Amino acid sequence: MIALPEQIDACLFDLDGVLTTTAKLHARAWKAIFDEFLRRRADETGEPFRPFDETVDYERYVDGRHRSDGVRGFLSSRGIELPDGDPGDSPTLETVAGLGARKNSRLLQLLDEQGVEAYPGSVSFVRAVREQGLRTAVVSASHNCRRVLRAAGIEDLFDTRVDGTTLDTEGLAGKPAPDSYLAAAHRLAVEPSRAAVFEDASAGIAAGRTGGFGLVVGVARHGNGETLRAAGADTVVSDLAELLG
Repeated sequence: MIALPEQIDACLFDLDGVLTTTAKLHARAWKAIFDEFLRRRADETGEPFRPFDETVDYERYVDGRHRSDGVRGFLSSRGIELPDGDPGDSPTLETVAGLGARKNSRLLQLLDEQGVEAYPGSVSFVRAVREQGLRTAVVSASHNCRRVLRAAGIEDLFDTRVDGTTLDTEGLAGKPAPDSYLAAAHRLAVEPSRAAVFEDASAGIAAGRTGGFGLVVGVARHGNGETLRAAGADTVVSDLAELLG
């Protein structure tokens, strides 16, 4: 049995930090590229070097967001503005797209070095959800979503996937806008009010709340439960296994 309201017909899951352990790899990749950029800028301008914080800055500016939104958001917090550039920009270019490409290259390196694991409690919960006839979707800002799902061996547990590539091709706004979750609900032919959202990031919680979803569950793996509640989570757990009866 699963502890969900009776009206819920579908479950929409964020990927990094909810289903897989890749959130920590994303944080490390962001820190590597931002610290390199900030250190070089400090050397050029004489400004003090203030490194990217893997906990505070990651949660506040990049976690759950589309890659380009994350770059803009964090740089803006430091009073820095870069040209957007083009989607195909080289990682060597000092543009939003270039920094995003640099982060992605670093992430892929970390994925190759450290691999990908799914949280056992999440896998058990998703399997239980499907056994009870509920539909499932992955909703992620990552362009590497399918690669991660396959590496973790859980791609077959989801009826549809909305990811960073989907956002680009369909022109959808990233989280905290609700567009990606609404697109997943549409693909599953379920009204938002009859779907549950599972998120570990404030941006994703906000997307679930503003999208009018029937249940928004925060997954607080790092003691950030109050932050997720403040963002609008209906309930908060430390692992999805807590929702198994």
